[in-house]
Amino acid sequence: MSVSKQHARTVAGHVNSLPAELDAHLLNSDPQAHARLRRLVSTAFTPRRAESLRKTVQESTDQLLDTIAGKDRADVVADLALPLSMSVICDLMGIPAGNRPDFRRWTDTLLNADPGAPLRSREAMREMHQFLARLIGSKRGAMADDLLSALITARDEGDRLSENELVAMAFLLLFGGYDNVASLIAGSVLALLTHPDHLAAVRTGELAMDAVTEETLRWNSPAMLAVRRFATEDIRMGGTHVPAGERVWLSWASANRDSERFANPETFDPFREDTAHLAFGHGPHYCPGAALARMENNIAVTSLVQRFPNLSLSGSVEALRWTSSLRSRSLRELPITI
Repeated sequence: MSVSKQHARTVAGHVNSLPAELDAHLLNSDPQAHARLRRLVSTAFTPRRAESLRKTVQESTDQLLDTIAGKDRADVVADLALPLSMSVICDLMGIPAGNRPDFRRWTDTLLNADPGAPLRSREAMREMHQFLARLIGSKRGAMADDLLSALITARDEGDRLSENELVAMAFLLLFGGYDNVASLIAGSVLALLTHPDHLAAVRTGELAMDAVTEETLRWNSPAMLAVRRFATEDIRMGGTHVPAGERVWLSWASANRDSERFANPETFDPFREDTAHLAFGHGPHYCPGAALARMENNIAVTSLVQRFPNLSLSGSVEALRWTSSLRSRSLRELPITI
């Protein structure tokens, strides 16, 4: 199978199909091209750069919790998860504060695409592309200590990212660093609020937040599907005939609850020993932002549950609303009582 659209038998008709100028990134590149892009991105997006944000993540979290502290009720999604993930990824990339509301609006439009208004998603993609292209142009004249500047200057034996590759990589990192992290934070809080014994264990230190993060990633994966692939020849999978050029979707969410791999896979158990989930992908396509996502979640959720000892879910689990997305497992809101 291949992730390249050149092997597709038909053109996708759904509203979120990306235009070519936003498509030239890691997730849509086969081995040779992918290895080249990965090398270039890795020279810019280093573990040290992600770790350097730890203090900023904690400060941003504390500021958001200060605001929540003045309320009887709050929404984990709107008051913590979304603004924190937006702030961190924009700080990392070097997105000016004045442009962040627009970026959030574009992203929310793409995440909650209206099938009855496909032009709205197209317009959001067009505006986001124009913004990123302008921003990259301005960065070239005033380089800074941010990831976008580092991507612009990244070189590997004289090679560098093309303009389309720069825009597409910026789009991928911003989009993934915003929605997936926010979904992970909200999902982790929900898991603890609905499992009070585990919540108590986190507060006493008996249960490490790292373990909660990994089990949430397995049990309630923010990204439910791997990037689509195309059969390069007629194949059979699980007894199903897949013609050459047909799309194949691989389900991380299903793999992470595979009863042949995990004992009691439907149970949220952060004490389990087997934590080898696929929420960040696997092999060459493993998410480059995984370490940053884990750090944000650990800081945000630990700070929230430690600061508010009487924290509880406001309303029933059944009343919670989720985004109507094929790919994303995201809460629309998570109301809590402080």
